[in-house]
Amino acid sequence: MDIFAPIQWFADWLAYGVFDIAKGSALGNTVNFFIYDSIKIIILLAVIIFIVSFIRSYFPPEKTKKLLSNAKFPILNNFMAALFGIVTPFCSCSAVPLFIGFIEAGVPLGVTLSFLISAPMVNEIALVLLWGLFGWKIALIYIVSGVVIATVAGWILGKLRLEKWVEGFVYQIKSIQAGEKKLETKARFVYAKQYAIDIVKSVWIYILVGVGLGALMHGYAPSDLLVKYAGPNNFFAVPLATLIGIPLYSNAAGTIPIVSVLINKGMAMGTALAFMMAVTALSLPEFIILKKVLKPKLIVTYATIVGLGIIFTGYLFNGIIH
Repeated sequence: MDIFAPIQWFADWLAYGVFDIAKGSALGNTVNFFIYDSIKIIILLAVIIFIVSFIRSYFPPEKTKKLLSNAKFPILNNFMAALFGIVTPFCSCSAVPLFIGFIEAGVPLGVTLSFLISAPMVNEIALVLLWGLFGWKIALIYIVSGVVIATVAGWILGKLRLEKWVEGFVYQIKSIQAGEKKLETKARFVYAKQYAIDIVKSVWIYILVGVGLGALMHGYAPSDLLVKYAGPNNFFAVPLATLIGIPLYSNAAGTIPIVSVLINKGMAMGTALAFMMAVTALSLPEFIILKKVLKPKLIVTYATIVGLGIIFTGYLFNGIIH
């Protein structure tokens, strides 16, 4: 049973009945796609954000910081930071303040960078949208590959001992040790509901813009052109998609609907996801903010290692998904 069938019925009724657009036409396909995907994504987003926020209420910042510094094997700290990034800020710029807080609190730089990589690239929004659009297998592979990139890249950066490339004032700031608050179950539900509402309010415009662009491409973009230049037979498509994604800025909510259409039009899965990962994890606004606390050499090193990880993941996806 398709749980989204009522949404599809509503989209069909509105596009072909109320708006009286010819079914099967380019305009009809565009409008129908926009209505269906917008409603579906916003509903999925609200439900999953609520669940994740409720779980996250059991892990206040100070407890999290302690967990990221106490593993017996250092790489486990990186792994845990990458996992924590999944359920925290949904875009790179909103992750930066928490990143700074980790450094101020004494969390190792490499571990902190694992969080910074994971937070925008692998999060609950990406999981929801990928699952809804491509199925759980693709979502699982994406989550695993993203966590591996964040873990390994952060571990490598930590081994390079690059603390000298962090602006000195960051280590001089004394973090305020906030007391852990114990919440009742009802309060956790209220927190989760409000957080879900706040997130949906802050990203709905990205969703509509992303779905709108995707709808236009779905209805009007020539598939032959995409297959020719970004199909599975173009060996250089993955690094090119990664480079193209860096100057752009969006979050998963705005990017994944476009990725869905690119794939449906013939772009290889790995190439499309490499583009999305570059947009969300290697954005220019993020680097501008990071420049306040990291020296240019560290930003370049960070971007290079993460970029190589994204390219590797793109080729991996193209190799295992045909």
